[in-house]
Amino acid sequence: MTLTQADRNKIGNAVVYIAQRVPKLSKTKLLKLLYLMEEYSVKRFKTPFLGLPFEVWQAGPVVKDLFIDLSETPVILDGYVEKEVVDDKTYIKATTTFSDDEFSDNDITVMDDILRRYGKKTAKQLVELTHRKDGLWYATAQRNNLLEGFEQKVINNSDCQIDLGECLADCGREFYKEQMDFLKMTRAYGK
Repeated sequence: MTLTQADRNKIGNAVVYIAQRVPKLSKTKLLKLLYLMEEYSVKRFKTPFLGLPFEVWQAGPVVKDLFIDLSETPVILDGYVEKEVVDDKTYIKATTTFSDDEFSDNDITVMDDILRRYGKKTAKQLVELTHRKDGLWYATAQRNNLLEGFEQKVINNSDCQIDLGECLADCGREFYKEQMDFLKMTRAYGK
């Protein structure tokens, strides 16, 4: 995944925003909250929140590069957060203050609404929420014949990406696709 400095700042500050408001923020909980923010932004505003690729993994939607970053020494999130391992669980703590430079008013609304609704849920509850049968994770997993492998615990991840535009009507889907195409072009040119 190629990111611009603006992308890195927005991702890092989104994680800081969450970490400053959610005590005992586990890696899994953080990844699910980011997905819920992305999904909510698409449904409500028809625009991406971070515009990151969410893959279908056994534990729900995951941005692979962030999972790796939070599992090893942070690169993308370096300077924004640190990991603390307690009893084999990884917790995320902010190491800087939140900067809203990369965020629109809608972005702040997305973060606040999702944290108000789901910030006190456990990671397990968020995994169950993202696995709901009427959700995009489930539809993508089912369409790609992943559910049985996940249930039997013979696979734990895939490279199948969730198309968040699927949750929109045709005109909204087209607008979202245009937003994502613009974001990809911006990233390709490093601006």
